[in-house]
Amino acid sequence: MDYKDTLLMPKTDFPMRGNLPNREPDMQKDWEEQDIYRLVQERTKDRPKFVLHDGPPYANGDIHMGHALNKILKDFIVRYKSMSGYNAPYVPGWDTHGLPIETALTKNKKVNRKEMSVAEFRKLCEEYAWKQIEGQREQFKRLGVRGDWENPYVTLKPEYEAQQIRVFGEMAKRGYIYKGLKPVNWSPSSESALAEAEIEYQDKRSASIYVAFGVKDGKGVLENGERIIIWTTTPWTIPANLGISVHPDLEYSVIAVGEDRFVVASALVESVASACGFDQYEVTRTVKGKDLENIIAEHPLYGRDSLVMLGEHVTTDAGTGCVHTAPGHGEDDFIIGQKYGLDVLCPVDEKGVMTSEAPGFEGMFYDDANKAITQQLDEKGALVKLEFITHSYPHDWRTKKPTIFRATAQWFASIKDFRSDLLDAIKETKWVPEWGEQRLHNMVRDRGDWCISRQRAWGVPIPVFYAENGEPIITDETIEHVSELFRQHGSNIWFEKEAKDLLPEGFTHPGSPNGTFTKEQDIMDVWFDSGSSHQAVLEERDDLVRPADLYLEGSDQYRGWFNSSLSTAVAVTGKAPYKGVLSHGFALDGEGRKMSKSIGNVVVPAKVMKQLGADILRLWVSSVDYQADVRVSDAILKQVAEVYRKVRNTFRFLHGNLFDFNPSVNAVDVKDLREVDQYMLIKLNKLIDKVKKAYDEYEFAVVYHSIHNFCTIELSSFYLDFAKDVVYIEHADHPDRRSMQTVFYETLLALVKLTAPILPHTADEMWSHLSFVEEASVQLTDMPETIAVPDSQATEEKFDRFMELRNDVLKALETARNEKIIGRSLEASLTLYPNKENRDLLSSIKENIAQLFIVSELTVKDESEAPENAQSFTTGKMTVEKAEGQMCERSRVISKDVGANPKYPTLSLRNAEIVEKYYQK
Repeated sequence: MDYKDTLLMPKTDFPMRGNLPNREPDMQKDWEEQDIYRLVQERTKDRPKFVLHDGPPYANGDIHMGHALNKILKDFIVRYKSMSGYNAPYVPGWDTHGLPIETALTKNKKVNRKEMSVAEFRKLCEEYAWKQIEGQREQFKRLGVRGDWENPYVTLKPEYEAQQIRVFGEMAKRGYIYKGLKPVNWSPSSESALAEAEIEYQDKRSASIYVAFGVKDGKGVLENGERIIIWTTTPWTIPANLGISVHPDLEYSVIAVGEDRFVVASALVESVASACGFDQYEVTRTVKGKDLENIIAEHPLYGRDSLVMLGEHVTTDAGTGCVHTAPGHGEDDFIIGQKYGLDVLCPVDEKGVMTSEAPGFEGMFYDDANKAITQQLDEKGALVKLEFITHSYPHDWRTKKPTIFRATAQWFASIKDFRSDLLDAIKETKWVPEWGEQRLHNMVRDRGDWCISRQRAWGVPIPVFYAENGEPIITDETIEHVSELFRQHGSNIWFEKEAKDLLPEGFTHPGSPNGTFTKEQDIMDVWFDSGSSHQAVLEERDDLVRPADLYLEGSDQYRGWFNSSLSTAVAVTGKAPYKGVLSHGFALDGEGRKMSKSIGNVVVPAKVMKQLGADILRLWVSSVDYQADVRVSDAILKQVAEVYRKVRNTFRFLHGNLFDFNPSVNAVDVKDLREVDQYMLIKLNKLIDKVKKAYDEYEFAVVYHSIHNFCTIELSSFYLDFAKDVVYIEHADHPDRRSMQTVFYETLLALVKLTAPILPHTADEMWSHLSFVEEASVQLTDMPETIAVPDSQATEEKFDRFMELRNDVLKALETARNEKIIGRSLEASLTLYPNKENRDLLSSIKENIAQLFIVSELTVKDESEAPENAQSFTTGKMTVEKAEGQMCERSRVISKDVGANPKYPTLSLRNAEIVEKYYQK
């Protein structure tokens, strides 16, 4: 007789292989047809809101691993919150204005800007942006990210632009917006001003020059003809020099070098002498910095006055302690120049070309002018030393080319006027990691006013009109009118119509007696666009609220979106736009290097999903310490895929052994479960509590490791291992079998729900195979609750001690296996000689302990009876011998009573009895 047919082997149509690359797209199609996002929102509509506000990625190009990391982390949180008592809408967004799209059209698409109007070019930019959005939207959806994808927010939408205009208007009304001539970060390659967030630092080789300025009027402190040495790495700014700054509290030395007399800070005499090759020098006298004020030096190229001024910004960290000051090319230079009444000279145009205000160098690109200027300084005897250094230098983050400081008339947001409010708002926000608070605090504390104007075409226009006398016009009436025009027609109307047609009907202004007006041509910084989303999205949409509960972006956004959003929100509402901020690191390759196409180390999300599936990518995200930089490679993803298989196979095993289990009929009451089954429920409760706490604290690696360890250690290595001798072997309704099935059922349900935020495809696939669940998707359920177990503490303590004993048993069995005494553990006859504590423990356990150890025979004897060859452990001593008897054909347990029932000569009595009952049925 073939007894295989009498075993209750697992039956499941949940496949062993995930086949995720093929199965996931079908599931996503089902979700779309179900409109799963709407169903989730409808189910949770009466709950308190949890709003994670999406920071908009830029609509250009395919998504990269950083995008995937970001969107998946957000999806973990939104999915979890919607399963844990909240209504958690997720409205994805896109940032769509700015230079990259202009560049993509003019360079990649070969669009000729000069052959079309600004309005025509902007329409092409908009069309391009929408195509990019469509491509990225499909890629984000392929990651399994759930959201309102059919109704995202987009910074080029009319309703968004209308609200952005209101933010600008409100800031202007409060006096925070002004136009001024100031040096700003300027990109000659982009021909536009840049915000701090648009600057990145790269190494650059620069000329390092020491230049002597002869004293023209020493005011009785310095002698005429003595020379003040300045140091600079930007020779091209020398034509713009109008002064020299010294620190009032520093001491300055006059040093004799041959016939020359040079002035430098006393603290820097040695380093300057070394750098300039002064082999022999003598300090002839010293003076206080404050005594040098208003001395007149002579510009070495043009002979004009260069005023000595007192500035707290001067340091002795490098240089000479005498700082070359060009008010048109530096922030500190500008500030001190304003104090002393200097002009703002900026002899460099928007392309970085020297103008006629730099005689002798007109028409030269500023970087090329370095050599010519240095040569002239040398010819005039003013160049003390020339060398070259490599140093960190600001670059345009888009073009990757160097930037300069250049004074131009720009629109600014005055941060200083509400800086203290910003710092208070930072303090009131919850930051994860905690260092984020200090990082943004320092940035806001130290930042200057925000330059918000850009000299580009593709963006939201600055809604300012000018009267005939040049006075800027920003009133409630004009702002409201322009905002409504943009809401109805989009911002392109600004470039399609004349100023008079954009103003309210009948508008008059004392500065325009003839009724003539002009309009501003500059657009707003793109960070003002995205930074207005708290008003244009959170306030605009009925399904969201301001402030958001959470902003979650990469750590580069402390100087970007976190910063610009805070500035605009505090300016117009007095409060931060967010209650909490969570940041993540960057995605690097397996060796910790930045991903680069030139190196060939780029890991592309689309490729990973095609080979392994989105759930593997998502599981990887959950496995890493995302608050720091994270590594990803084929090898790392392969390890993650192994963990996925373990979780999937656990689902499959549990489900396979529930094929004849109806929870409403077969479930065993908790109080009637065997102790070992109660113990597993207690461990499941602990897992539920730990995982939910980890989700609440955004510690996804804890979720990953806890679930993996539970599947591997508590289940696979213990409970499911010995379970086979119960759920396969006993008859269908045996109390032990139904007891274990009850725990299997609760465990499977809990695991599917706990993994649903991370593995939505796999969790929903498993859910679709479950009988007796009402919901169409696990996404329409809540996180599992713990199940009260009577005397749980005593049961847990008891079985935790048993597990310690079991660990020693496993070691003893392994030793016996190595010594060829046994093969598999069921060949073992185990004799325990436990200490008193463990002897009492064993006597208190009602379950079949041999079954728990997966041995065929177990004997417990007094500790004093242990033979000399017994293995010793902290729990006692034990011996392992080969079990006597024959192997039962059905259970594979070795037993002395095999054949005792002549009707079943190859079965043990236990199995013969089960088969008898089985066939009677």
